[in-house]
Amino acid sequence: MKREGAARITFGSGESRIATGVAVLDHLLTELAETGGFELDLEIAPDEPEAEVGAAGRELGDAIGFVFNTSRAARRGVGIVPADEALAMVVVEASGRPLVASNADLTSTRAGGLQRDLAAAFLDNLAEAAGLTIHVRLMEGEDSQHVLSAIFKALGVALAQACAES
Repeated sequence: MKREGAARITFGSGESRIATGVAVLDHLLTELAETGGFELDLEIAPDEPEAEVGAAGRELGDAIGFVFNTSRAARRGVGIVPADEALAMVVVEASGRPLVASNADLTSTRAGGLQRDLAAAFLDNLAEAAGLTIHVRLMEGEDSQHVLSAIFKALGVALAQACAES
């Protein structure tokens, strides 16, 4: 599904084009799109890294919201995905009541040199922009890179299910 504006999501085969200004986030969003089976076109204007993370979440949220509003999307989905020793489950619902509930505490992780939890900042902005309730459950995992990867990959699967026509 395409929309006018910065971020676009299309389903099918192809490659994503992601440029957020935060290399680790670009990698995680590429994994999200690949695991979810969709292409993501997302480019964020240069800014401070924390602002770029928030902008990326908002842009993806706007694109997801567009899919919800212009199709017969299921509007809910679940993904359970591993990344090495990490295993994460993400459940999303287009509830209109933005909320992120997570048991994954990554506040001490400074991925990409960020001063705050990259996943929390991204997910908060995504939830707000798309009107999503997002539940993240980290079932296993110690390595922060693997934990982030598992969360973003599970989010990709959950978003793909939520965007699929019911």
